[in-house]
Amino acid sequence: MSSEFTQPQWEDTEEYRDHIATVDQTGKRIWLYPKKPSGKFYNARTWVSFIFLVIFLTVPFIRVGGEQFLLFNVLERKFVLFGLVFTPQDFHLFVLAMLTFLVFIILFTVVYGRLFCGWVCPQTVFMEMFFRKIEYWIEGTVSEQRKLDKSPWTAEKIRKKGLKHLVFFTISVVVSNYFLAYIIGTEKVLAIIREPVGQHIGGFIAMLVFSGLFYGVFARLREQVCTTICPYGRLQSVLLVKESIVVAYDFVRGEPRGKLKKAAAPRPVEASYVPVAAADPAESIRTAVAGASTDLKNPQPALGDCIDCGLCIAVCPTGIDIRNGTQLECTNCTACIDACDEVMVKVHKPKGLIRYDSMTGIESGRRKIFTTRVYAYTAVLVALLALDVFLLARRGDIESIILRSPGQLYQQKDETHLTNLYTYILINKTNKDLPVEMILENKSGKITLVGKAPGNIPKGGKAEGAFFIEMPMDQLVGRKTPLHIDIVSNGKKIDDVETNFMGPAK
Repeated sequence: MSSEFTQPQWEDTEEYRDHIATVDQTGKRIWLYPKKPSGKFYNARTWVSFIFLVIFLTVPFIRVGGEQFLLFNVLERKFVLFGLVFTPQDFHLFVLAMLTFLVFIILFTVVYGRLFCGWVCPQTVFMEMFFRKIEYWIEGTVSEQRKLDKSPWTAEKIRKKGLKHLVFFTISVVVSNYFLAYIIGTEKVLAIIREPVGQHIGGFIAMLVFSGLFYGVFARLREQVCTTICPYGRLQSVLLVKESIVVAYDFVRGEPRGKLKKAAAPRPVEASYVPVAAADPAESIRTAVAGASTDLKNPQPALGDCIDCGLCIAVCPTGIDIRNGTQLECTNCTACIDACDEVMVKVHKPKGLIRYDSMTGIESGRRKIFTTRVYAYTAVLVALLALDVFLLARRGDIESIILRSPGQLYQQKDETHLTNLYTYILINKTNKDLPVEMILENKSGKITLVGKAPGNIPKGGKAEGAFFIEMPMDQLVGRKTPLHIDIVSNGKKIDDVETNFMGPAK
């Protein structure tokens, strides 16, 4: 066949996108041994992790008006945010809060990429700042860990592996207890710990299950949580734009990469890297020619600043090569930035070959964070926050549900008065006991309770029952007469309910 009809064959340079870095061609997992990072970003993350740990360990013991500061009790459908109790009747507020949180995630990711994952995500904080450090402490450096895993089982290997997994499980038990404290409350968790197991079988089993899950995540799953399980990682690919600030490799400055030759003259070290706008193609060619080898017999292209040392890959906790560009597995942990900066200092080149930047910033040398999309998301977020504040400010101390008894018609008490039967549910949404009574606004009518009065409703509790409303027939305006019932506590109206009184048609 003539060559003019042959389709050109293009080389696939993005084969790495067809699979994740922790799985080989046969589908078998590649166990990662990330090199221990060091540098200013790692030190900053260590301090952030310490602050996170202090908050995580102290918040369950903070009380506001007798209520836990944060509680997400799904089992009992009780949620406490900043000391405010939310019941199922506040579901609309919960949905609105979740929508606000979702918009915040979208806005934050559009502007700053996956910054949350690398700095304050509990998975990253516990894995990289606690469990990984314990592993370095017990098993040694990366090379020592590899050697230990490949060696036969000896007394030394059993001691190290046994100690590591014992420490891992112990920490997992502690972490699981704290997570349970956010779900069922600190008091119940302490009761499970102090009292006999037989009195809290369900809670004890839940504690064991949580402990096993945390141990499995940090001892075996590890980076698989970030690369294959976490939904936020999947969202990243559709939320990021060219202006998003991410951990990025400066390919304009770094390519073509190559090993550093001893004969090469070192560049002067700059105080900090300042990106310069990309030149036009002609200028780029002139620059490349000027920097190329002067050996006319063996001309060599000018190399970029990347010396292809591979340390950015060695320290990556998800095993990717950041030089391939932003990838699904990247958690923006900055380990590659610290590693690359250290190398750049050693080879007398400016830092910032890998840095926080956007694709637009690398290509043009100009960062444009606040785009039309960012402004639009910000406007929506501000509107949602304003609505949240407005609804929370109008949120009453009590939720009142008063309904006419279904299937019941009006009853004639005497020649001049009719009665209707109603049911009521009063839910105390405060963190204190609340005395309540129901008062009919229409003074010509009256409320007659069936059974005992609502009385004093305990905090987070409810009162329910039934009552009759008696109305003079001459006060009715038709088949349905609107009525207002005030819910009063200590002489102050805290809620009001509108209902209808059924009577004969006129």
